[in-house]
Amino acid sequence: MSKFKNKKIILLLVFFIAISLIGVGFKQGWWKSSQFEVLSQNISTKIVSSSEDNKKTKVNELPAENSPKNPITSLACQRASQRPFAVMMASDEIARPLSGISSADLVFEMPVVSGGITRLMAFYNCELPGEIGSIRSARHDFIPLAQGFGAIFVHWGGSHFALDKLNKKIIDNIDALRNPYSAFYRQKGISSPHNGFSSGSRLINSSDKLGYDLKNNFEGYPHLETHNLELGTEKKVLKIGYPYPFNIKYEYNPETNSYKRWRGNKPEIDKINSKQVEVKNVVVMKARSRQIEGQYNDVDIEGGGDLEVYQLGKIIKGKWKKDKADKKSKLYFLNEQGEEIKFVPGKIWVEIVEPYQVVKYENEN
Repeated sequence: MSKFKNKKIILLLVFFIAISLIGVGFKQGWWKSSQFEVLSQNISTKIVSSSEDNKKTKVNELPAENSPKNPITSLACQRASQRPFAVMMASDEIARPLSGISSADLVFEMPVVSGGITRLMAFYNCELPGEIGSIRSARHDFIPLAQGFGAIFVHWGGSHFALDKLNKKIIDNIDALRNPYSAFYRQKGISSPHNGFSSGSRLINSSDKLGYDLKNNFEGYPHLETHNLELGTEKKVLKIGYPYPFNIKYEYNPETNSYKRWRGNKPEIDKINSKQVEVKNVVVMKARSRQIEGQYNDVDIEGGGDLEVYQLGKIIKGKWKKDKADKKSKLYFLNEQGEEIKFVPGKIWVEIVEPYQVVKYENEN
């Protein structure tokens, strides 16, 4: 009997110890699937960073049966009928590699200083990464481009030229300086201002709670039929004459019919998947610019100008056009006959350069 009582006492002690440990665990936060770090820097609202976002590499990127086609890429996906996000992203060398850049359906790159620093605006529709960044401030030249796609504009503050426009509510936007519904966070271990990030799930949640219409109304671009493509036969190199370390190179591989991107003489790598950015179409838009207030660039991205489209290892020359009178007008890419250029189905990168900047396309040595 005494042995039975001893066992009973031991079991009760084990039980109470277990309960105590569970209580301490809840108090200390051991039960959480990820730790949250509250960081606030130069903003009025708290920014919460969660490692859980990073585990979600993409949101709804897999095409379902009879999925609609993305109007930008002509690729089928579940989110094709939903509105894209146009996210301002860093081009600074210190911010590389960027997170989620390979998932963008379309990217614009444009100088924010004449003949100098560039910045990116990445459009996300089909693939929404679990981490997007470094996110940077808005510049006014990018806003009409985002308007033309009916996108939700995502940025971390901006120049006063940009904020003056955005404060007039000319486009639905999500600003990290206000951080609605914790859409943004700062990542530990990265120096400001390069530590600003978001994710696909955060942007969807914020847009929904802000009451933004999530329907995609962009009419899209025409595309070639994939079964009838005349592929190039030689390896080519396209060089864009931005100054180092913003200089760009694309290598065309006829075996994959795609262009791999290099920046600052290094492969453009996505931090999430460690893969080099690879696209089907590269567009070079020529547009004049000028410095204003000594620190901002003013680029003529409305009206029209010369254009080169690189696809299938070949060059198509033509003109780009965007109605100055209608900020929401579509950006057109036209051939020399005035017809819309048909893109190869897949991702598109657009490089906006000064007319004097060197653009070379030559055989790979």
